Amino acid sequence: MADNLTQQPQTLPETLAPAAMSVSSNYIQIGPKFARTIFLATYPRYLNTNWLSPIINLDRAFDAAIFVHPKSTSTMLKQLRDQLARLQAQAMEEASKGKVRDPILETAMGDIEALRDKLQQGTDKFFELGVYITIYESSVKELDDTEIKIKGLLEYQLIFAKPATFRMMEGFNSTLPTDDDRLNVHTSLNTEPLSSLFPFISFDLTSNSGILYGINTHNNSLVLFDRFKLENYNSVVFGKSGGGKSYTIKLEILRSLVFGTQVLIIDPEDEYKYLADTVGGSPVKISINSDQHINPFDLPAPKEGELGADIFRSHILDLSGLMKLILGTLTPEESAILDEALIQTYAIKDISPESDFTKLPPPVLGDLQSILEGLTGAESMATRLKKYTSGTFAGFLNQPTNVPLDNPMIVFGIRDMEEELRPIAMYLILNFIWVKVRRDIKQRIILVDEAWVLMKYEVGANFLSNIAKRCRKYFTGLTTISQDIPDFLASPQGKTILTNSSIQILMKQSPAAIDIVQQTFNLTDAEKFYILEARVGFGLFFLGQNHIGIRIVASYAEDQIITSDPRQIIEIEKAKEEWAQIQK
Repeated sequence: MADNLTQQPQTLPETLAPAAMSVSSNYIQIGPKFARTIFLATYPRYLNTNWLSPIINLDRAFDAAIFVHPKSTSTMLKQLRDQLARLQAQAMEEASKGKVRDPILETAMGDIEALRDKLQQGTDKFFELGVYITIYESSVKELDDTEIKIKGLLEYQLIFAKPATFRMMEGFNSTLPTDDDRLNVHTSLNTEPLSSLFPFISFDLTSNSGILYGINTHNNSLVLFDRFKLENYNSVVFGKSGGGKSYTIKLEILRSLVFGTQVLIIDPEDEYKYLADTVGGSPVKISINSDQHINPFDLPAPKEGELGADIFRSHILDLSGLMKLILGTLTPEESAILDEALIQTYAIKDISPESDFTKLPPPVLGDLQSILEGLTGAESMATRLKKYTSGTFAGFLNQPTNVPLDNPMIVFGIRDMEEELRPIAMYLILNFIWVKVRRDIKQRIILVDEAWVLMKYEVGANFLSNIAKRCRKYFTGLTTISQDIPDFLASPQGKTILTNSSIQILMKQSPAAIDIVQQTFNLTDAEKFYILEARVGFGLFFLGQNHIGIRIVASYAEDQIITSDPRQIIEIEKAKEEWAQIQK
């Protein structure tokens, strides 16, 4: 006991040091991990910009160290002069022997002359460059495989790497964050080729146009994309409450509006109303007592080349889905009767598949009830429908549409809608938007927040999945946000939406959902723990087969518009009130 009490505390190096290390000629074993250091030995005459990005973005665990040692210009001028003299002497000797000119020799002399001019004029400088990479794997075989992959990525650019054989300890220490170059394997480069070393852009996860999504946490490069130039325009965002999902999407919306994209949002909690008010959008309140109404019987006008009969039948199918949400489970006989009743409901307004229905007023839900009351076997459906035509929910569906869709940003708020009516409201709004999308093609984003509410019902899941598969034809991208990931991915329709989304963003996840997320997105254990412990605004950004860590960054002005933090919103409102008092 006395020995334990007098034991001195460990120093920081002792605390950080591994329990044991084994040093071999071509690898180091550190606990259960194996490490190997390679260095870049030779470079081609020309280096392409961003040539190191394939290595920086490689999905492997490694440490990279880049040492740049400035060299004295006067010393380099003397060395270049001596080297040029040797090359000129060699050229003269070959000429005296009658040999044909050597283009390699002439190129080298020309390069040295050009470099001497730049150094003498002070427009260029010389450096000694050392690039070391220490890779970590769980076995020597995996070390060999990763080394071969890195060498392959470099060699196709005529850059050759070698292992630091018999110098593994020096190589390992050189790649620690201690700024200690113990390997001392250098290549002389001037400023221009040296500048190509730094990976300013993200490999395969950026483009020359579009909006800024965030910062690549792997190399601090920018993640820039135009979703409307991808194979499809859909995106999904998954994460637990408070992880930054809405913040991320609001930022995308704000930046997309600059490029003329129309944004149509289904907002369950009025999170987007302040954003709509700020940018001049149109908040639409959908509730039982609201004076803003959507008539589900509105028909889209056929476009050039489309047949009215096809549009009519397609709309009848969408309308049948809504009726099944309203009426609940139907027998096969009732489904057939409902289909016939919908056709007759349009017929009483002189609307048929063959007619020109673009100038005719559509029916309302009360007309469908009247038809059902006159059909044998439809009595139960007519009774259930009364609640929505003359009962408690009468002000919700039984009115002509008075909501325009010509504003760049429209937010359909359903916060005040009763819980049991929310899936119906979401389906109704989506159907209304879909009619508009098919009628007037332009660049649009349809945003469905808390999509799991609709995905709980097979009819709603089918409708949302159908939009995800078809909206590309109408220059529209569907964005679905969900915090209930197991429910979302449990259905085939949820998986269809996921596979039809070019962009996928994972924010902070809950432990209850992390296993299904890891399996679905094929995450490594490191990525799994990354999104389990991610801070607000951090996540994983997927584009096709590639993915990176991303940090969402907004300017001060953007942050004031899109924040969802209640404390920050209170402070903003308080500042507004104070400013209003000052103005008075």
